[in-house]
Amino acid sequence: MVSPLEPKKKRGRIAAFLLAIDAWLDSTLYEVGFKFREFWEAATIFFRRFRVKGWRRGVIELLSEGFTLGAGGAVVMLALAMPAFQETSGDWRAQDDFAVTFLDRYGNEIGQRGLIQRDSVPVDQMPDHVIKAVLATEDRRFFEHYGIDALGLVRAMTENVRANSVVQGGSSLTQQLAKNLFLSNERTLERKIKEAFLALWLEANLSKKEILQLYLDRSYMGGGTFGIEAAADFYFGKSVRDLTLPEAAMMAGLFKAPSKYAPHVNLPAARARANVVLSNLVDSGFMTEGQVLQARRHPADVVDRGDRKSPDYYLDWAFEEVRKFAANSRQHSLVAHTAFDPNIQQAAEESLEFHLRQHGKEYNASQGAIVVIETNGAVRAIVGGRDYGASQFNRATKALRQPGSSFKVYVYAAAVEHGFTPETIVSGAPVSWGNWHPGNYNGASAGRMTLTTALVKSINTVPVRLAKDNLGIKPIKELAEAMGVESVLESHKTMVLGTSGMTVMDQATGYSVFPQDGMVGTRHGVTQLVTHTGDVIYDFAKDAAPPHRVLSEQAVSYMNTMLVQVPVIGTARRAALPGIVSGGKTGTSQSYRDAWYVGFTGNYTAAVWIGNDDYSPTRNMTGGSLPAMVWQRLMAYAHQNIDLKPIPGIANPFVDATVAAKAEEAARAAAQAEADRAASERPPVLSSRSTQLLRQMNKQFLSAPVLQPDAEPETVSSL
Repeated sequence: MVSPLEPKKKRGRIAAFLLAIDAWLDSTLYEVGFKFREFWEAATIFFRRFRVKGWRRGVIELLSEGFTLGAGGAVVMLALAMPAFQETSGDWRAQDDFAVTFLDRYGNEIGQRGLIQRDSVPVDQMPDHVIKAVLATEDRRFFEHYGIDALGLVRAMTENVRANSVVQGGSSLTQQLAKNLFLSNERTLERKIKEAFLALWLEANLSKKEILQLYLDRSYMGGGTFGIEAAADFYFGKSVRDLTLPEAAMMAGLFKAPSKYAPHVNLPAARARANVVLSNLVDSGFMTEGQVLQARRHPADVVDRGDRKSPDYYLDWAFEEVRKFAANSRQHSLVAHTAFDPNIQQAAEESLEFHLRQHGKEYNASQGAIVVIETNGAVRAIVGGRDYGASQFNRATKALRQPGSSFKVYVYAAAVEHGFTPETIVSGAPVSWGNWHPGNYNGASAGRMTLTTALVKSINTVPVRLAKDNLGIKPIKELAEAMGVESVLESHKTMVLGTSGMTVMDQATGYSVFPQDGMVGTRHGVTQLVTHTGDVIYDFAKDAAPPHRVLSEQAVSYMNTMLVQVPVIGTARRAALPGIVSGGKTGTSQSYRDAWYVGFTGNYTAAVWIGNDDYSPTRNMTGGSLPAMVWQRLMAYAHQNIDLKPIPGIANPFVDATVAAKAEEAARAAAQAEADRAASERPPVLSSRSTQLLRQMNKQFLSAPVLQPDAEPETVSSL
């Protein structure tokens, strides 16, 4: 039997135990606090011994602030360095293990890409005057600095100020290698910061000899060649081991501007640059004037290569394609047959350079890019910039630029797939989508109109309203991607007006769906890849996936019916081809940073972009101005002496003068009707009573007698 007092005793023991714990905690906390106060007092007494007064206190304060700022600066430097060091995550040491010879569509060699290890000549086996010529010109203090040459930078700035122009560069050889290995040629502060950190990283991970070897093997030397050994063979028909002093001077002069000083293109300029290199050898103390005198008197001659110009931007893109196709091949020395057309390439380069020279300053535009695709999907030409030697960054395939209104074709294509027709009446009135209130060009307002008029006149509010009320963003994004756009498109509502970055290749591929009757999947640059023994590694006709339809025939017909009116009565009249039907769309991004014209005929599609590398705005340049003019000059040449193909949905590829005149008349009538409608809808400014009074006053003024002038006052001579 359990005693009734047992539970009370148990609760008493628990209470006593808890009281003991509480007492222990109180005493422990008190002891810890007491010991801490003792320690703090002792530490305070100890550090009072180091207290300084007077001028010494000022020094200590300055040092303390210096350490604080230094710690903060270290954190900032680390934050800036992290993006740069991420560039080194790949196998950056590995050289390309493919050596590819490229042929154009006619079977002629157009260049090479790739570097086999055996083609690299060790620095130790190069003549002494070759190394000295390079260092005297590119980095005299290469063996003295640690990646960044502060003294060289000061010297370059001094010389540039003295000459009132850029005559010397401040980048060290290691910085140039960092740019070649990891970065592009974009002139941005971010790129320069990364370049500096990567130069320090290279110096910490490689020896000076290894850095110099990589620099000589990876630099672009003009003529489609990379590396000093390949350049020596191209220009002089010999190995770098056998170069003479005049030849070495000419080679060393190529690093600054390989396209400008390429001897097979401009031998006098190359010799003048070589003479500068010889002077650098003397100024740096590497050689005496007597040692270079013979080289000045007898400059180098080069192997006659004719007027061959390597299509380097095209080769870079095609080389990436080759690496995909031959990834599983054991053969590393290959021959690539391409779709490249040298005549169209030359016409594209000439048109871009011609118009930028004529109007570039007027519009404050300095760069451009072009892609031309034949209706069968063959990429015939790529212009990735004005000068490959100055910048190897391919603006046609890598630069993400806002397409502006040229993106609207994807919105309208989605609309016609969802039941809209060219004659569907839509509203161009102001529209709001959340906090976004897009307006039309120059703030103009628009009323009700057909879908064709909205596209031809590039009304902004119509595609926004279509996306907001009828389509949604997802179907537009999916259709653009299905039509061949490879860049990542943002799923934001503003993307319907072209705010998401795209490449010129994206635009040319997407628009080529219209002349290809809604089919996609035919774009290609490499038609066949074979070994030197004739074994076929890849054949586009057999190995490529078959094309598939992304737009219905009806949708293609509707879109082409609308797009062919843009060069006639729309925003791209400067792109109209004489006697040939074409379609397209202009595009202008925010603040006039990018201007586009993408157009097509039954034979070709071409995309043209013009802007600036630093994203600075142009001077009010629209897609209907310079880009349309570049497109027109190029395409007029491309359509000479060929059989014209009709655009799907447009029966006749030739422009009918009568039809064109009727279209012009219809456009004028539509404009007048719109003006009359706007006038009829304009609210009265004055009341009817005020208007009546003003009319009466006008009648009185008209009927009043003419006042006779008073006699002329006597003239008073001035003092």
